[in-house]
Amino acid sequence: MESSYVVRCRSTAPVTRVMPFVLGLLVWAVSATSAWAVPSFARQTHQPCTSCHIGGFGPQLTPFGRQFKRMGYTLSVGTDTKVPLSMMLIESFTHTAKAQTSPPANGFSINDNTELQQASVFLAGRITDHLGVMGQATYSQNGGLLGWDNTDVRYARTLTLGGKPVIWGLSLNNNPTVSDTFNTAPAWSYPFIVPDLAPGAPAAPILMGGLAGQVVGLTTYMQFNNGLYAEAGGYRTLSPTFLSDVNADFGGRISGIAPYGRLAYTWNLANGNVELGAFAFHAAKGLAGTDVQGNPIAVPGPTDKFTDLGIDASYQFLNGGDHIVTINGLYMAERQRLDATYATGGSSNMHDTLQAVNINAAYWYRNTWGAVLAGFANNGSSDLTLYGNNGSPNTRGGMAELIWTPFGKSSSWAQPYANVRFGLQYTWYTRFSGLVTNIDGAGRRASDNDTLYLYTWLSF
Repeated sequence: MESSYVVRCRSTAPVTRVMPFVLGLLVWAVSATSAWAVPSFARQTHQPCTSCHIGGFGPQLTPFGRQFKRMGYTLSVGTDTKVPLSMMLIESFTHTAKAQTSPPANGFSINDNTELQQASVFLAGRITDHLGVMGQATYSQNGGLLGWDNTDVRYARTLTLGGKPVIWGLSLNNNPTVSDTFNTAPAWSYPFIVPDLAPGAPAAPILMGGLAGQVVGLTTYMQFNNGLYAEAGGYRTLSPTFLSDVNADFGGRISGIAPYGRLAYTWNLANGNVELGAFAFHAAKGLAGTDVQGNPIAVPGPTDKFTDLGIDASYQFLNGGDHIVTINGLYMAERQRLDATYATGGSSNMHDTLQAVNINAAYWYRNTWGAVLAGFANNGSSDLTLYGNNGSPNTRGGMAELIWTPFGKSSSWAQPYANVRFGLQYTWYTRFSGLVTNIDGAGRRASDNDTLYLYTWLSF
C-alpha cells in the first residue's frame, strides 16, 4: 500500500536537475516580507502540535487544524519575521514474513532493510493576511532522488451569508485531494506512513495517488456555517520537462481538464464530530513514452478514461479528557475505458473496474500513546495482460499499529521547535493478487508478504 501522507514523486533524473527548483523555493521564502511569521505552523500560531493534530503529530487534524487549513494556513500570533521552513526525517526498518524473491530496490537486500525513507524540507506558513502555503521537497534513499512532494498554495477569506459564517478560498495544488481536511481523502487517509520496500496492492483507483506530483490543479472551496463543505476544480498534466526537473514521474498527458468535485457535511457534537462526504473525479489520459534520448514524452493517439466515485465518513471523540477515539472510512469505485492501453496490447479488456475500501479506528491516551486497527480491500475485474500472474488485482488484509509521540504538548521539550513519533506497524494479507497460495507461480503465499515495519519520524 502506498502512503497517503508521504507520497514521493520519482524519476531517473539526477538530483542536480531539481536544485534550481529547490533554490528558487528557498529564495522566494527568504525574500518574503514580515507577514511570513515563523518557520512552522506551531511557531506561527503559538500553539502546541496537539491543537491541530490528533496524537500530537501530523497529519490527522482536529477541528482547529481543519479550520487552520481552510483559512489558508494564515492564522498567526506575533510578528516574527523568520522564514517559515521546517524539516522532517524518517528512518525505518522493514521485515517481510518471507524474503522477497529479488531486492525491492537497488542497493537493498531481499529482507530486513533499513533506510532513510524520507528527508523533507517544508515551506509552510503565512504569506499575507489571506495567502499561505504548504510546500514540500523530499529526498529518499530508495532511488537517491530529491524531488517535489505534496504542495498546496491557498487563498482564503471569510464572509457572512444569511447571517451564517462562510469560509471560501482557492487551492493551487499538485495532487488531487491534497486540499482536503478530513483525513479520509486518498491523499491523507490512513496509513499515514508505510514501507516502500515491501510488496503492496498491485492496483488502486487513479485518485488514490495515481497523479500525485504529475499535475497542477486549481480548486475553489467553501465551508458554510461550520457544516457544509463543497469543493470543485480541475487538473492539467505538467510538462514532461518540468516533471523531469523536479524528479516527478510522467505517466501520460491528461486530455483537456480533469474535473474534481467534493461534498461533505460535518455534524458538531458535544464530545466531537461526525463527517459524511463524497468524491468525484474524471480523467482522460494518454500513454507515456520516451524519445530517442530516453526523455519522457506524451504519446499521441487515444486516451484511457478513468471515472472515480467515492464516499467517506469519519468520527472524532475528542472531549473525553485523556482519551481520544477516531474512526475513518473510505470507499472508491473506478470505471476504466482503456482505449489507449488496449490498442497497444497492454490490457486484455477495453473496460475494467476497480474498487478500494479502507477502514480504520484509532485510540489515543493523552495524545501520547496510540493504537490503530485497520482493514483494506482492493478488488477489480480480471485482466490477465494488465495485471499478469492470474490477472486479478484483488488484495485484502489488515494493519495494526502502536505509536508513541512523547512530545507535541504545550509542556513538551523544545516546544514548538521539535517533535518525534515512534511507530511499530504490522500489515497482514489474507489475499494477494487474487490468491491465497502460490501467488507468484513459485509457491509464495499471500501471508509471506506480511510486513513488520518500525519507524522513527522526526520533525523540526
